[in-house]
Amino acid sequence: MDDIKRYFSQECFASNSGMILTEVSKGYAKAEMMIEKRHLNILGTVHGGAIFTLADMAFAAASNSHGNVAVAINADISFVKAAFEGTLCAEAKETSISPKISTYVINVTDEKGDIVAIFNGMAYRKKNRLDIPEK
Repeated sequence: MDDIKRYFSQECFASNSGMILTEVSKGYAKAEMMIEKRHLNILGTVHGGAIFTLADMAFAAASNSHGNVAVAINADISFVKAAFEGTLCAEAKETSISPKISTYVINVTDEKGDIVAIFNGMAYRKKNRLDIPEK
């Protein structure tokens, strides 16, 4: 799974936002983001877009972890607790998979383990394989 982690490390938006993929296995991924000033909204809490992007990064890695190209066809998020500082973690778990569709639940938690947001994602699984370059 190191090849999937390496592949997603090239994802510009998330990596430029300070997000890193820390774990990947079949149908599972974990991403983290240390909260910085650039992640805060005008109210001083982590911007919803930053939380969504973190969850989406874990979703993308988990849905592509089987080696086939998988693209989001639906995603929604519920914000349940504000975050201000520390590190956020997004943990994606596959809940169903078929040849064409897979679904995931991604919990975003703070350092205390409290849920900050719950993201649900559905991916369309293409027949073509990921084009992962050799090391």
